[in-house]
Amino acid sequence: MTCIINCLPLNDDERKAFREAAGDVRQEFVGDLSTRRNISWSAEVPENLREETTAVIGNAPVEQLAECPKLQWLQTFSAGVDSYLKPGALAQGVRVTSASGAYGHAVAEHMFAMTLALLKDLPLYRDQQHDRRWKPSGHVGTLDGANVAILGTGDIGAHYARLCRACGSRTIGVRRNAAVAVDGIDDMHSFEELDAVLQVADVVALALPSTPETRHIINAERLRLMSNNAMVINAGRGDAIDCDALADALKGGDISCAGLDVTDPEPLPSEHPLWGESRCLITPHIAGGTHLKSTADRIIAIALDNVRNYVSGQALSNRMR
Repeated sequence: MTCIINCLPLNDDERKAFREAAGDVRQEFVGDLSTRRNISWSAEVPENLREETTAVIGNAPVEQLAECPKLQWLQTFSAGVDSYLKPGALAQGVRVTSASGAYGHAVAEHMFAMTLALLKDLPLYRDQQHDRRWKPSGHVGTLDGANVAILGTGDIGAHYARLCRACGSRTIGVRRNAAVAVDGIDDMHSFEELDAVLQVADVVALALPSTPETRHIINAERLRLMSNNAMVINAGRGDAIDCDALADALKGGDISCAGLDVTDPEPLPSEHPLWGESRCLITPHIAGGTHLKSTADRIIAIALDNVRNYVSGQALSNRMR
């Protein structure tokens, strides 16, 4: 017997839509609407339902999913599904789908805001405000005519590219398959060409997943390839950048500045030099989440569509495994 555990924080109308999508299939709603405004949603599979659970909507703990012997499908409300794809995390054959596509708007705008803030020295002026100082910083940068290299050209990277191109930037995408065109990207390159791309980039923006291939893809050697006027932005996964090497590069003037919504480790230890680096803007992994209402709405729409697919035997969207 099929049993869907729906952990999303839904209102009455949304629950009705999910019931209609599931038809005669049993669906248990365990989400709490009062948590809808939380930045990060929670998910729990009730212990008394785990034996009969065949599908879960929500990022339930791996250990709880391991206690669901009939589990067939997991729909996350996150774009990343790293913890569920680790060997042994889920039983063989369990399908995993993500909410990829829900976060591009929010994360890309956060990256774009960081980019402009750093170009215009806004963090410096905020620091000066605290000290009640009125002092111009001098010359500032612009995106007009800048070469913006974007590592990872999925939903987030493509959205960020369009924002930068609207300001007059030349956008350079870097992805596994350079033959695939992406809206908003002027020139596409493979990761084999990354070193050459870094040498001409004014902005290097990362929107990458966490994989063995992307871990510390920006390291000390590659930071030295960049112009000393270059900026680094990361809102993908923290381990794409060697943060110790980044701190050294900023201190030594190898690059101009950095904006990080994610770090490695996360959070950084209190003694890490990036905390005290005036040319590094750090936010606490909040570019995504459900800060924007449209993000929450899109997460729910993706899950609703996949419930229809699941009960009708159609292919699931956003399948990661």
